[in-house]
This record gives sequence, C-alpha cells and structure tokens, in this order.
Amino acid sequence: MKNTFIIAAAAIAVAACAPKEDAAIRAKVDEYAVVEMTSPLLEQLTPQEREIVDILRLAAVECDNLFWLQTYGDKAEMEAIKDPAVRDFAMLHYGPWDRLDDNRPFIEGVGAKPLGCNYYPQDITAEEFAAFDDPDKLSLYTVIRRNDDGSLKTVWYRDEYKEHLDKIIGYMEQAIALSDNEGFKNYLTERIKAFRTDDYLASDLAWMDMKDSRIDFVVGPIENYDDKFNEAKASYEAFILLKDEKRSADLEKFVSMLPYLQTQLPCAPEYKTFVPGTSSDLNVYDAIFYAGDCNAGSKTIAINLPNDERVHAAKGARRLQLKNSMDAKFNKIVIPIGQALIEPEQQQYLNSDAFFWNVTFHEVAHGLGVKQTINGKGTVDQAMGDQKTSWEEAKADIVGLYLVNTLIDMGEITAVTKEQAITTFIGGIVRSVRFGAASSHGKANMMCYNYMEEHKAFTRNEDGTYHIDFEKALECISSWAELVLTTQGDGNYEFAKAYAAENASIGEALAADVAKVNSLGIPRDIRFDFVW
Repeated sequence: MKNTFIIAAAAIAVAACAPKEDAAIRAKVDEYAVVEMTSPLLEQLTPQEREIVDILRLAAVECDNLFWLQTYGDKAEMEAIKDPAVRDFAMLHYGPWDRLDDNRPFIEGVGAKPLGCNYYPQDITAEEFAAFDDPDKLSLYTVIRRNDDGSLKTVWYRDEYKEHLDKIIGYMEQAIALSDNEGFKNYLTERIKAFRTDDYLASDLAWMDMKDSRIDFVVGPIENYDDKFNEAKASYEAFILLKDEKRSADLEKFVSMLPYLQTQLPCAPEYKTFVPGTSSDLNVYDAIFYAGDCNAGSKTIAINLPNDERVHAAKGARRLQLKNSMDAKFNKIVIPIGQALIEPEQQQYLNSDAFFWNVTFHEVAHGLGVKQTINGKGTVDQAMGDQKTSWEEAKADIVGLYLVNTLIDMGEITAVTKEQAITTFIGGIVRSVRFGAASSHGKANMMCYNYMEEHKAFTRNEDGTYHIDFEKALECISSWAELVLTTQGDGNYEFAKAYAAENASIGEALAADVAKVNSLGIPRDIRFDFVW
C-alpha cells in the first residue's frame, strides 16, 4: 500500500540525502528519556510462557506496521532518511509530524498532517462526507475510499488490511497452540474471529472473562485519537503485559465499590444513573512491549478497556496499571517538574504512590459518570462529536482525583494524603500540557490547569513557584468535575467546543513555566528500548 499523503515527496527525498545530523532535531529526540523496557516478572514465566510472549512480540510488530499504514503510509520512506536524528524523530512519531507539538511538520517542505490521516481520501471535505449516505461510514472499523468514478465508498478493515491481519492471526494461532490457560486461549480465539469479521463484542467479553492469565495481549484497532477528521476510526495497537499478582490483589476491594463511588460523584442524581458493572478488573502489570498507536509520541501508562458501552453494562471494564512505565514517568519527569515549579515547602508532597493512585482512578473514572445524555440526544459520544475525547479525558483526570480524595476520607486509601494526591496531580498537569493541543490528553489538562488557576487552587509566589491552597483546591476539584460531568450528560456540544476553544490553550504564565521546564532539560516523555 503506497503512501497516499500529499506531503511534498521531494522534501522526504531531500531528507533522505541529508549529509549530516540536524542538531536541533537531535535535541528534540533527546527530550525523550530512554527507558529499558523489561520486567523481573519475565523470570517467573515458564519456558512455555516465555515462548508465547516471544511469538506475541512478532504479532505486535505486524500490528505496528499496520498503524504506520493508517497514520502515515510507507514506513520505508522514513527509514530511508539518512540524517539519523530526523530518522529517529520520525520513527518516534510515526511520520514527519511532531505529535507533542500540535502535529507540526519537522521536515522542511512537508505540509500539515491531514486530519483524517490515511482513513479517508486526502481530498475529502466535511461537506462531502456529510452528504455520503452510507450506514457504515462512521464505523470504527471502516476506511473511506473512492470508486473509479470518484464517489465515496466504505471498505472494512478486514479487507483493507487483510495481508497484515493474516500474519497477526497466524502468530496468535501459534500462541493458542502453546497456551494451557483456557481464558487466554478463548480470548485469542475470539479476537481472531474479530479480525476476520470486524465485530469485536465477543472478543471483548472474552477478554473480560480472562481472569487468571499471567500474560495479557491487548491488540486490535482500539482508540480513535488519531482520526482528527471525525474521531471515528480506530487505530491498531498492541501491548504485551505481565500481571503483577501481588499488587493486583491489593486493588481487588475497589471493584465492588464502583457502584457506590458512582453515587458519590459531585453532580445531580440524573447525571449518574449509569450503574457500573462489578465484573470489572483493577489490576497491575508490567509492560514489556508497545506497538502502534500506544507507542506513537507520548507513551500510555494505564489502560481502560474495552470502549464498548455494551460491555460496560454487561461486565464493566478492565483497568490495567502499567507500573514500570508509570514509575519511569514519575521518576524522570514528574519529580523534576515538581521540583522546578512547586515551592520548596510543598515539594515534600510529591509522591510516587500518589501518582499511582491518581493514574489508577483516572482509569476507573472513565467507567463512571453518564453514558447516555439525559435529554434524548443519544449517547454522550454521539452528542459530543469531535469534542468527545478531550472532554472524556478531562472527566477521567478530575473525577479520578476526586475519587482518590474520597477514598482517603473513607480510610480506604491509607498510603497517601490528600495533600500528596493534589500536589502530585498539579505536577502531572504540567507534564501532560507539554503533550500539546493535538493530544486529547493535552487539551484536557490545559482546560483543567486554567480552571484551577482561575479558581485559585494555586497561586504563584514572587519567584514564580506555585503555592497550593489545598482547601480551595478541593472545592475546585468538585466544581470542575461537576462542570465536565454535566456538559457530557447534557450533550452540550456547542458549550464544550466554545469552552475548549477559549481554555484548551497555554497562557503566558503557563508558557513561561513550560519554557522553564524545557530549559532544565526535563524529558518531555519517554521512549523504549525493548531489551528482552
């Protein structure tokens, strides 16, 4: 499949012939701290399990190739770039656009990244898509292509990507033959059927039922962040994970508490009528391989899946905390940011356990709130349109922090204090703001930061460091959570869009803070060296 982007191919050719390394781009590459991705849990695997993860790695690499096709096109064009810095940066971002700098091109002559990536024809317009009468056009699992006469058509992923999917399926079949874990075998079997049919419900349900496998393989077209045209098309990705059984056991009690926590949200009763399933999982893993969407630009440190609301209603969701990735980001990024921006007296509240709990309940919060609008506008996702992902991330951020504080008050979380949770959260906001406005997470954090600053959750000392007012911060957490939850529940797209346009931005003071952080050489994110 050839690259279909109209991006000035001559520019890529020039980059491919560059005689020396671009120092400015090398500095950008170096903003990503290298993390050796492995785990002591590998040593606990049997020889048979170790062979399985080796096979799954081959499947994940093929999934990575699929994401290249979706988000850019011909990966070989990037691999042919002679300048090692530019090539490294292109491989980090899966193309010539910086995902953490609003998708700006970093190769001279390359145009803007198409909003629809490779999911749509490059010359499609919003008006043409709106007029296209096809019931499958907004499916997560179709691409839009043109007929010979120029008219639009839908093509299912199973047909568009058949060659790659056949390879992935072959590897998964080998893993099934080696495994003696029935839940894992059933999940992989159902996932293979899903790759062949583009119907993922049965495999999602099978994944929910997989309770005792030490190996997990999260794979498929899952998130739709990459499609900025409609936020409708799912991107391929894969994680290979090893379960930390001891840490996971420590989280079990919180699953049964989900229906109660839903009732405690800071909003009117009509915005919390959804009853979360208690078949949900809340587990801790070490990640040993990332591929595709989850590996592009900023790295995922926790997972909340499936996304299908039918699964949420029937069985809940699984929240997977990727502890080794989480620790790497906290140590290399959150702590240095906090030490640069927060007043010395409050730096004592920066805490790795608080970071863990904040991230954990960010994922829990995705499964709470309202799923259907309260006024007949359909699902929240339908009503929120192209605002859905940034507002959903905003919900998860602030509701997650609200839940941590609630559980601390209840005596259910005892390892951290509210001061630690809040201080670590504010340091984490600045970390995520650096992801840029092209990221739904970045937009969500910009809105949250600006709201907290406006409502005096923190102020600046004369030297520019932050002083956190914990009492005002608690009030702010509740009021921002209420605003996000009611905006979603009302399906108030116009407000959401206008609010984001005004507040999902970096003001002068925050820009100065980000510049300070950058000047200190604090990593923007991490990149992996898969050493196993």
